[in-house]
Parts: sequence; structure tokens; C-alpha cells
Amino acid sequence: MLSRPAASLSQAQAVEDKPAESRKDGLAEKAEPRETPRELLRQRRFGQNLAVKEPVAWQVYQRGEGDHADIPIVLGEEVGDDEVVFARIGGISGPSQPAVYRDGKIVNVPIGGPYQISITVGTKRDQERGFSRARTATIGPIFVGDLWVLAGQSNMQGVGNLTDVTPPSDRVLALGMNGKWAKAEEPLHWLVDSPDPVHSGNPDDRMARSKAERRDRTKGAGLGLPFGVALTAATNVPVGLVVCAHGGTSMEQWDPAKKGEGGKSLYGSMLRQIKLAGGKVRGILWYQGESDAMQPAAAKFAENFTNFIGAVRADLEQPELPFYYVQIGRYISSADPQGWNVVRDAQRLIPDRVSGTAVVTAIDLELDDLIHVGTPGLKRLGGRLARIAQRELFGQIGASTPTLDRVSKRANNTLVLKFKGVNRAVGSPRAAGPQRNGREASPTHSATAPIDGLRPARHIGGFSIRKDDGTEIPLIFDAAVGPLKDSVILQLSGAIPEGAKLWYGYGLDPYCNLVDALDMAVPAFGPIALDEVK
Repeated sequence: MLSRPAASLSQAQAVEDKPAESRKDGLAEKAEPRETPRELLRQRRFGQNLAVKEPVAWQVYQRGEGDHADIPIVLGEEVGDDEVVFARIGGISGPSQPAVYRDGKIVNVPIGGPYQISITVGTKRDQERGFSRARTATIGPIFVGDLWVLAGQSNMQGVGNLTDVTPPSDRVLALGMNGKWAKAEEPLHWLVDSPDPVHSGNPDDRMARSKAERRDRTKGAGLGLPFGVALTAATNVPVGLVVCAHGGTSMEQWDPAKKGEGGKSLYGSMLRQIKLAGGKVRGILWYQGESDAMQPAAAKFAENFTNFIGAVRADLEQPELPFYYVQIGRYISSADPQGWNVVRDAQRLIPDRVSGTAVVTAIDLELDDLIHVGTPGLKRLGGRLARIAQRELFGQIGASTPTLDRVSKRANNTLVLKFKGVNRAVGSPRAAGPQRNGREASPTHSATAPIDGLRPARHIGGFSIRKDDGTEIPLIFDAAVGPLKDSVILQLSGAIPEGAKLWYGYGLDPYCNLVDALDMAVPAFGPIALDEVK
């Protein structure tokens, strides 16, 4: 188990001078030579907590092979001739190889925290004095765990109402837009605080805008904190969230070709933020696509998004970097839905051809305005992504997203839709594993009798049969879960016309409610050409 932060960790850095020891006979020791003005200045600057650039309080280091990390010790220029003469780490418990200071790093630090790092800094003259005037800095809390990048547009940035938000956790930290580590709490994204103009805009009025936002803000809940809280509760691994999202942005604005623009581009800013976090991360969480669905770019979305994934992996030199993302949800508008349908289906299909990716959907979730998922739904989305990570990265039961496998025709105008990846609840004959596993309870989980497979059993919303132009053909009078709980049976009132297409979640604002026992929702899909179905 992870130890809890000590009360002394409320201060980010505590710095003190070590006094000279008194003689046992009570007589004063021979006075040390008076410090030069340069030495006094050095001590004064160190006492202002300016001497240690890294590590910093609340930082999470990405674990590597063997589930350990090396923590660099970097001093600021203001220490002058000072150097690290001793460093140690406190808070490690349980069987583990000892963490030692070597070559400018504390090496072999195991998963966990909070840790405190004590650094003794001095000069050769201090060493000659027996370190009687060496200075010691204590930095903490520090953690070793997993770093997750939060990127995309507004639904990742978080526009949920700031009511009944997920409470902070001692083991979920965030590298904010301001480049500083802190305990993660809603709202995570403060674009105005970023040093990069692509996020914060005109620097001349940043201070005024920052004050106004902090005074008036009522929106800002996202899925990042719920994800981190759910994942660390299930795995006991600290989570660091690297905050990078920006509302209203398109794939063109996230173009990796713009990385040379640095902080003037979204991609360049993201790379800078990842580098600041240490350069390696456990995975990317991505929620974007609404901007591309409302313009001609929808036709190229699949290509652009796939290229984006490849570019991130190449630039981070992590070719198998996990990339988990959200299929876009609902939008209250009278606009043409064609682009929205195209982007949704592209998002559904990408995991079939790009390894290390997975999708969850927002199609069934409530909104807090015309386009943004509400705070309760964002909690559920964060939980869905956490369950994907549990299954794919931790060897736990976790969950997968149930997706369409095949469609077949049966007698009496019946369609049978078989789904793969359907999760089953505790106590069922083919249970997938613990239903909650320490996560926050969801309204879709039964507190009494577990529900096996897909749900609801009857009156499933979201399915339609349509012409090529999107006009609905009124045929489906019943949609019900099949006997094995991994299929849906559609009963039709008549024969299927030639050229008809099957959809789930057609258009901008469909009503979809098909989920499984672990609250993993079925992504929207279509068009499925029924002429080709046997």
C-alpha cells in the first residue's frame, strides 16, 4: 500500500542551515571565519527556495522498466559553486532495492509515494568544515507512477458544470497549463495561465483575464480527474495528468507539421508540456472530432487522426504508446449531420487497424449545454477509460468496449446484431471480473442483483434503418437483448427495401441507451449496407 503524506509535507520546500555543534564542556567553539559577501548572498538565495530546480513538490515521475524511476537532482544557477554533496529519499516501505544517489540522480525509486527528498548542498569549503554550514533542502511530496496526457478540444478541456465534481485524491496530481505540479482538482485546464500564446492569447491582458476567470468561472469539470481517481483506486499506482487540451480546435490545428512553431502551435505546446513532465508518458487520452465533423474535413478525419497518432508515437520515441480516445457524442443543432456520422464511424473503426488504441463513446451521455458532456457523464467517461487501461495495461479484468461484430438476417423479418467485447458482471456464469473494483459507483450499476451482458433488456433506443439520403424507413418495432446477452434482436414490421442501411446513433442528437454490465456503452455505427447481409 502507498503511504500517506506526512503533515510536514504541507510545505513544498523546507530549507535550513545546519548550525555548528556546541562543545560538550559548554565553552564556545573557535569562531568560524566570517563569510564573504558572495557566500552570504549564496545562503540568502538558497533560503528563498530558489536553489533546486528539480524535483518539485507534487511531481509524478513516469516509472520505467522494473517499475522504478530515476529522479534527477538539478540545482539552479543561483547556487553558484554549490553542488549536491548528499541526497536521500524518505517514505519507501516494503521490499525494494534501496534508492541511492548516483551520477546526479536518485536511482531505483519504486512505484509509490508520497516521498520526501532531502538534498544537502555545499562547496568544497563546506566539506572541509565537516558540512557545519552546508544547506539542506527537503522537497515533497514526490511520486513515481504513470503520466497520462489530456489532449483534444473542449470536451477534454472540460466544460461540465462545477457542481458535484469528483473530489481530489492524494495520488492524482496534475502538471497544469502554467507548467507547475499540484494536486489535481477541478477545473484542471486554465488556458489563460499557459506561457504558450496558442493557449493564452495576448499576454498584455492575461493577468486581468486570469482574475476574471477565477472570479466568475462556473464551468470546467472534465473527465481527466475521474479517470485518474478511478485508475489509481484500482491499481494503487499514482497518476500524473499532463494538461494540454484546448476547446474548439480541429485536427488541422493539431497538425504535427506545426511542431516547429513551438508554443504558437497546439502540437508544439503539447510536446513542450510532455518534455517538462519528463519526456515519457504512459498514454494519451484524446477527445476531439466535433470541429472536424462540422466542416468538409470530416472526409479526411480518419487519415488525419491516424497520422496524428503515428506522429506522437514517433516524436516521443514510444512506438506502442497507448492512445485511448472518445467517440464524439450529441450536438443540439439543425446542421447537416453527415460529417458527424462520418467522424463517429471513423472513430469506431480505428482500433481495428491501429494497434494500441481503444475507443469509448459519449453517445449515451447527458449534456450540460448544446454540445458539452455534463459532469455526471464525464465521470462515467473517465471511469470507462480507466477500465480500458486496467484491462490493456495492468492485466486486470477491467473492461473492453462492446462493438458491433456482425449482422445476420433471420426469418420473419428479423435482424440479429452480434457484439464483441461485451462485459459481464460479478456473479454471472461468465463473469468478467469485479463490477466496481473500488471505483465510484455509477447509476448504471445495480447495487443488489448484478446484470449480465447488454442492457436494457427491451426498448433499446438508437437503431434505425434508412435510405442513402438519411431518410428513415419506419420498420423497427422492437429492439431487445438476445438470450446470450451479447446480441440485439431487431424485429421489423416488413421486408427490408433494396439499398437500405442500418444505423445506431444516426445524426446529431440520437437517443442511445445500449450499455453492458460494466457501463461500457456501445459506440454509434453506420451505415451498414443490409443488401450485403445474409
